[in-house]
Amino acid sequence: MTKSNKILILDDEAIVTTTLKTVLMVEGMDNVVVFNSPKDALEYLKLDRPSVIISDFIMPQLNGIEFLSEAKKMYPDVSMILLTGYADKENAIKAINEVGLYKYIEKPWDNQDLVINIKNAIERTNLVSELKDKVVQLEIANNKLEKYSSSLEEMVAQKTSDLLCANSKLNAIINNCADGIIIFSEDGTILDVNPACENMVGLSKQLLSEKNIKSILLANSDFNLENLLKTRKEQFLRDVYVINSIDDSKIPVEISIAGLSNGVENQSGFVGVIRDITAQKEMERLRDDFIATLTHDLRTPLLAAIQTLSFFLDGSIGELQDKQKMLLDTMKKSNQDMLGLVNALLEVYKYESGKLQLVKTHFVLNDLLTQCVEEVDLFAKSRGSEIFIDIDSTQGVEIIADKNELRRVVMNFLGNAINYTHENGRIELKTLLQNNDLIFSVKDNGIGISKTDIPKLFKRFSQGTEQKRSVSTGLGLYLSKQIVEAHGGKIWVESDKGKGSEFFSLLLNVVCVKEKV
Repeated sequence: MTKSNKILILDDEAIVTTTLKTVLMVEGMDNVVVFNSPKDALEYLKLDRPSVIISDFIMPQLNGIEFLSEAKKMYPDVSMILLTGYADKENAIKAINEVGLYKYIEKPWDNQDLVINIKNAIERTNLVSELKDKVVQLEIANNKLEKYSSSLEEMVAQKTSDLLCANSKLNAIINNCADGIIIFSEDGTILDVNPACENMVGLSKQLLSEKNIKSILLANSDFNLENLLKTRKEQFLRDVYVINSIDDSKIPVEISIAGLSNGVENQSGFVGVIRDITAQKEMERLRDDFIATLTHDLRTPLLAAIQTLSFFLDGSIGELQDKQKMLLDTMKKSNQDMLGLVNALLEVYKYESGKLQLVKTHFVLNDLLTQCVEEVDLFAKSRGSEIFIDIDSTQGVEIIADKNELRRVVMNFLGNAINYTHENGRIELKTLLQNNDLIFSVKDNGIGISKTDIPKLFKRFSQGTEQKRSVSTGLGLYLSKQIVEAHGGKIWVESDKGKGSEFFSLLLNVVCVKEKV
């Protein structure tokens, strides 16, 4: 690693850039420049070209994807790495495909893996530059061939040697790559594989060349290889497994597929890069189990604390002064809020892990809706809002659903409407029947949501908007989406900033009794 291989690091937190720079200096990489402002980093890039650019994802001025997109315009051949948390993994994967980043690294990172990835990125940048230089040299050589025909054989021999050297480097990369690489025709016939792919499948290149790619892959029901190949676009596949022929094990993988050009026509096959994510899946499982265990074990002491505070407040242990009651009541509410968060985290885990089974029963829909409104009516009035109910269309209707889970969705819709509606607010709860399908919605005339923020609402830990609508956990609407989709329905919102919002829930085929009253 030479000092000419400059590394640029961008993170809005100075402690992160200082730590990264120190780690790299220990590894002998001294030529490191750091920035805490995307704009400063972009100004620097106008003057100098690094070998690697590393950027954090979440930053106030520009996020990591936006910054790297601008940097990519300046230096398309420089390897770029995005630092991201687990919750932004999907955005990082999308950025790799759309922006053309080298890879993403999840926080917290392992220093050894980080250093290896940076060294590989530098090597990739240098190799791409070398290959481009060779292409330029070949073009120059072709021009010289026309002028100096007498030296044709010598020049061709020299350039051929250069190409062989470049091909040798590429072959070395492919053969020593940890990811599996597979080349297949338009009908799926396997044409070539690298050693990593052979190890993954448990078959040699000769045996694999007799097979179709579909015979070594196992995917969910939505996976359709024929349609995938017809699109002729770069694709990133998740929830795919490679079948190992030695022990019939199923290896979880992620696959990137791109078309190959024959230089004359459009495309003549495809190349797939297969990454084994077994270790990653195991880490995710351990993390989820840890969260589930932690949240479950936190409930007991919280419940005990809430019950103890209730004894003090109801006078069971003796009379309290007003100031004491106010302090203990605040403590009780804080513990109840924490218990609500723990319960929400536990519910999210159960839905995501598939461990929660809906308990569906028959019940009168309007009774549930009326009870929900009664519970929050006092809170709404304290905020200067009034709730109106328009549920005549479902009078006498019984549905089959999980009553407790559906109540959670209704209460979340109502709670959000109350929290984000100003004084003199109007909140409407409405229902609509379409055959055996049910739509219910909650509309408010509150602050509303901008069009750019709407896609963020139903994501985990998202608080929805750029204007910081709340200080909540951001789990309410995400959990509501999980509940509605578990019932085979869908959830959406219509909103105009400054005019209000209306949240909808559609439940398919849940009506079991319709009584005319």
